[in-house]
Amino acid sequence: MPQFRRFGTRLLLLIAGVVAAAQVADYLLVVRANRRNAIDRIHENLAKGAALFSRRVDARLLELSGRAALMSDDYSIRQLFLKDQPDPATVRSALRSYSVRMGVPFMTLISTEGARIGDTGGPLPEAALRPFEDLVQTAAAADDPKATAFARLPSTSEDGKVFALLVVPIYAPKPEIVAWIGLALPIDHRFAEELKSDAQVEVTFYYGTGETMVPVESTLPGAAGPRSAADLAESAVKTANVSGEPYVTAYRPLLPLVTHGRAAIALQRSLGAELAPSLPLERFLLVLLIASLVAAALVAAVLARNMSRPLRSLADHTRVIAGGDYLTRLEVTRADEIGQLATAFNQMSEGLAERDRVRDLLDKNVSPEVAAQLMRDGGALGGEEREVTVLFVDLRSFTRLSESLPPRDVLHLLNRYFDRMSSIVETQHGIVDKYIGDAIMAIFGAPVARDDHADCAIRAALGMPSALAGLNTELATEGRQTLSFGIGINTSRIIAGNIGSSRRLNYSVVGDGVNVAARLQDLTRMSQFRADILVSASTLTSAKRRYRVRDLGAAPVRGRDEPVGIFAVDGEE
Repeated sequence: MPQFRRFGTRLLLLIAGVVAAAQVADYLLVVRANRRNAIDRIHENLAKGAALFSRRVDARLLELSGRAALMSDDYSIRQLFLKDQPDPATVRSALRSYSVRMGVPFMTLISTEGARIGDTGGPLPEAALRPFEDLVQTAAAADDPKATAFARLPSTSEDGKVFALLVVPIYAPKPEIVAWIGLALPIDHRFAEELKSDAQVEVTFYYGTGETMVPVESTLPGAAGPRSAADLAESAVKTANVSGEPYVTAYRPLLPLVTHGRAAIALQRSLGAELAPSLPLERFLLVLLIASLVAAALVAAVLARNMSRPLRSLADHTRVIAGGDYLTRLEVTRADEIGQLATAFNQMSEGLAERDRVRDLLDKNVSPEVAAQLMRDGGALGGEEREVTVLFVDLRSFTRLSESLPPRDVLHLLNRYFDRMSSIVETQHGIVDKYIGDAIMAIFGAPVARDDHADCAIRAALGMPSALAGLNTELATEGRQTLSFGIGINTSRIIAGNIGSSRRLNYSVVGDGVNVAARLQDLTRMSQFRADILVSASTLTSAKRRYRVRDLGAAPVRGRDEPVGIFAVDGEE
């Protein structure tokens, strides 16, 4: 059947989905763990590279500082300051000699007043010498007269490069400072390559004066692009794409910077390169995922086929039960859960058959309203006070009639009579409380409350004579004696509920009003009233419609001290 094929497909998808979810989760967890471990290793390398950069710059500057301090004792340097005006060519020659020995591209000699005495690179713009002058002021104010900083010297032979600057004093003798030596250590491509080799990271030096900083040296030629100044303003670790490949990058600003703008170092490592050793494991897991999905699909197909057949039988049987056939049973051939379900279906069929038998008997013995209340309340003893209308209808001279008929004929006659009268009661929303010999006791307004219970009772009483006339026509045709009756109706507050014992009960009403209705039915036998339907004054008061009635005054009722106002009802206006 199509619905079971769909069920099999859904089951297959469910099983495959569960397996796939587990495998995908496993795969994603491994990939995530590999990525996290790779990033952690990269962070370690980047931190190592940053520390190594700082140590290398500090060590080189410390070495240069020591060498520069030795210049104070050098004979050629002392000779420079024996003259009031040192010869520029002699100064340049001496500084060039020292710059070669120290391995620095630029040196300058500055007086204690901050004026340039000479340098290795020839005349420089005033702005290019300003960083050394600023460092001289800083060093002169320090306890240890020495200062370092980063700067960019754009007009030297190393145009556009970032330098680490150093300023140390020349003593003649100590502690008298006669001049200052300024040195420029280039942070160049060679420096970047050495750092890359030692720390296993890519190195890029940035410089900029605006919102964008451009690379001035990089071990990634052509791949290191401009960066926002905000990215490089503070130390941070970020992931950025370089030529379409993700690189984890640690930014460190170069401080202090004594020239205008910003400078920073970017230490980078490719995330793809770090993940490369773990890619075989990820590929293996991916193949395992695909294989698991295929295996799950095959297993699901077999399971779906084995389950769909018995489930189709169960579904067919539900339609059999829905059609009212509770006798057909499923054949149980399995001991698993489906077999237990089939057994439960058979037990349910037996229970439904028994329920229908009970319901059929209940409907025939009590009214549907009472049956509904019994099902709702569970048959608890007790009742509630409410206003209802009680109707009694009793055959006249039936005792003499029953003496002339066999008991079976009497029973048959009563059933024909009760069938017609009960139908009218139920049509007018009443219930037959009980059959008392040849009398009927009916209740209107209980167990289902109605505002028009008095009208329902009166309309039922007005409909009964025509129904009796039809029955009498049939009896006359059969050659039998016709019937007559009297009806009494009374409205009052009574107790309605289940009456009896814990083993046997009956829904009924009790109270003085019930007795009054029975006595009014008895009064219909009195010839002076000439009425087949008598109602009490309380019933007419409760009625919402208007009827043709005759006021018969107050009549004594057996069992009551006070008379009851009664009316004969002839019809509805």
